[in-house]
Amino acid sequence: MKIEKHRVVSFHYRLAEQGGAELENSYQGEPSLYLHGARNILPALEKALAGHSVGDTVSVDLSAAQAYGERQEGQEQRIPAKYLKHEGKIKPGQIVRFRDDQGVRQARVIKVGKFSVDVDTNHPLAGKNLHFDIEIVDVREASAEEVSHGHAHGPGGHQH
Repeated sequence: MKIEKHRVVSFHYRLAEQGGAELENSYQGEPSLYLHGARNILPALEKALAGHSVGDTVSVDLSAAQAYGERQEGQEQRIPAKYLKHEGKIKPGQIVRFRDDQGVRQARVIKVGKFSVDVDTNHPLAGKNLHFDIEIVDVREASAEEVSHGHAHGPGGHQH
């Protein structure tokens, strides 16, 4: 079965900065899932996977603009520490999450104060040209519920 609109795709990946060391991979856990055509992954990555089948391996290079965008100056914010979601003590360089009017966002910690934290709200991979190595593990028809929800559900139902 080929990857096309309204198909659920399971895949493993390795992600690196182009010409650099590996940043992350999914091989230590379960494959990632997405609903093709629902903009659940980077649009350029989704386009590169279209038409592939189970067992295919795909290498994709994305410019920063195609991936998470260019870094934008002036994206620093001071946030009260109590609003940050994190584990352990907050340290500079750490990635934290917080909720704002755009939903849950990630940010990189710049400076930690007694009651507040200065963060950079650029995506942690903004400004980086990325290389993906992807292995297609499974492709299946999406259920009507998955299509109506706009995302894939894992084994046994919702996977949010």
